[in-house]
Amino acid sequence: MAVAVAGKWRETAMLVIDMQNDFILPGGPMHVAGGQAIVPEVIHAVSVARDRGIYVIWVVREHDPYGRDVELFRRHLYVNGKGPTMKGSKGAELVEGLVPVEGEYKLVKTRFSAFFDTHLNSLLRSSGIKSLVVVGVQTPNCIRQTVFDAVASNYQPVSVIVDATAAANSEVHTANIRDMQNIGVSTPTLQEWCSDYA
Repeated sequence: MAVAVAGKWRETAMLVIDMQNDFILPGGPMHVAGGQAIVPEVIHAVSVARDRGIYVIWVVREHDPYGRDVELFRRHLYVNGKGPTMKGSKGAELVEGLVPVEGEYKLVKTRFSAFFDTHLNSLLRSSGIKSLVVVGVQTPNCIRQTVFDAVASNYQPVSVIVDATAAANSEVHTANIRDMQNIGVSTPTLQEWCSDYA
């Protein structure tokens, strides 16, 4: 039994998405209202993932100071060499309490999906990853688009820990969780996820 469980975890990765100061801290330029409340759950989920040998991948946004690599609709946020989640800025750093350890991977993206124009798929495939667990912010944008791309790329199962992800408000979060359930995504609570995989 233990060998089977260990084998299963060797084929699973956890994507920790956009848990950065500019998204999580109040007053941040990209603040997600529900983000700060889930920090303890994300910390716990990462801890459990490490205990089980799940490959943890830190997915972050980092941008050029002049916004040359951001979506057109966001370029107005970058003025005089300053803007959200600029590479090397305090705002681009992971929120306090979340610290990658040796062997974990940081993946930089410049769009909503962690798969879009990145090497995530090749990283996962070359690491023998077949299933994904997703935590972070925010549900209608980066979580949802990453999850839809994961399902389209035939990762299975794909799980979104419902109380370790967040949106601007609970209604938006719930609606997007429901949409992901409709494409076969598992949406356990953190307690359920921990119990199911104990």
